[in-house]
Parts: sequence; C-alpha cells; structure tokens
Amino acid sequence: MAQESLRLVCPPVSAHDGRLPRQYTLEGQGAKKDISPPLEWYGVPGGARSLALVVQDIDADERVPWTHWVVANISPEEKGLPEGFSGAGGNANAGGEGGLQEGVNDWKQPGWRGPVPDSHGHRIQFRLYALDDVLSLGNKVTVDKVMEAIEGHVLGEAELTAVF
Repeated sequence: MAQESLRLVCPPVSAHDGRLPRQYTLEGQGAKKDISPPLEWYGVPGGARSLALVVQDIDADERVPWTHWVVANISPEEKGLPEGFSGAGGNANAGGEGGLQEGVNDWKQPGWRGPVPDSHGHRIQFRLYALDDVLSLGNKVTVDKVMEAIEGHVLGEAELTAVF
C-alpha cells in the first residue's frame, strides 16, 4: 500500500469556506481574540524525527511574506495542535534545546499573532514540514533559522491556505 502523503487541515477554516475565522485574528472579541487555530495533520512519513510549522501572510505589503507563527521540533507522534496552543502554559521553548519551540513572529513576539483588520483579502499560508532530524536552533527561534535548518532534511511537506 502506498504511503499517504502529508496533509494539513484546519477544521474551522474548512467549515468557513477557506476563510480564517475572526477569533484567530485581531478582530476577535474578548477571550476569543488572536488565539492560535487548531491544526490537524495526517500521513507523517516514516522516519520523521520532528515537524516544523511556518505560518505566513503571503500578500503582506510591508514584508513579503509576513510571519505569523513558527513552531519547531514538534514530535512526529503528535496529530495536531489544539486551538489556543500558542502561549498556553508557556509553550514558547517548552522543551528547551531539541524540544518543541515556538519562534518569534514578525511583530518580534513569541508564538501566534493573527492577521490585523487592515489586511483583509490576504492569503495566510500554513506550511508543515516533516523532517528527518530534530533541529538545533538555540534559544531564539526565527523563521529564517528554521528555513535554513530544514534544508536537506525535508521528508514531506503540506500546505493549507486560508483567506483573511
């Protein structure tokens, strides 16, 4: 039987015809504002030692792409990240060196930060990478460090695009 290819799913985006719901943006209200969306993945390749997630606005005006979230060294046994995962219980560097690490976004803040109201119509791209290694990134994780470290280590890749 052929190996299933890596797939990435965000149920709330699927339920809203490909749109990113308000609670995952700075337009949300109260406790339902700017929380990280739930993600699920399937078909992690055998031999994967870690996963990395990069979420970027690929239509940003100031800097293209604009990074909303970067997570490195996710265990390949994980099947996803729950809603509100970012920042919950201090996930930014939860495992220290070699363990799960949330990186710094383009607002220079650790963890998830959703799109802002003036960026409507932009595509938010979620990319998941299955890697044959665990990344050594030091204390400050950035998208540039992750992209450099994964070079030559990608076993599989999945992409999901939502519109804000």
